[in-house]
Amino acid sequence: MTTPAVTVSPKASAVAAARLMDGHGVKRLAVVDHDGRLVGIVSRRDLVKLFLRGDEAIAAEVRDDVLDRSLWVDTGDVRVDVRQGVVTLSGRMERRTEAAIAVRMVGRVNGVVGVGDRLTWKTDDSKWEGR
Repeated sequence: MTTPAVTVSPKASAVAAARLMDGHGVKRLAVVDHDGRLVGIVSRRDLVKLFLRGDEAIAAEVRDDVLDRSLWVDTGDVRVDVRQGVVTLSGRMERRTEAAIAVRMVGRVNGVVGVGDRLTWKTDDSKWEGR
């Protein structure tokens, strides 16, 4: 153990806890309430489990949360394939910028280790034609 103990609040995010562990070079954090009382211990393994997800769970979140709910554009022609945490998006979208946004959003899904972009688009709106 380090002295003083490195602690985290029960309300801290998993990312905040991971950064705290990394910053202090510790493998476990004491979880303490607002009075400084120990309420638990969080380990590296606990945090890693949050990000280790099955391919089907990742694919479902990409389809349901990112493509269907978050993008607000037609993604009916987009296919999602996940293998060992690598998501491949293929198919067609309306605009190039929307395809790029989709790829970035998928990369932020927990458990995704990489994104393969095989998307095509109908309109290349990536260049501004100012007059």
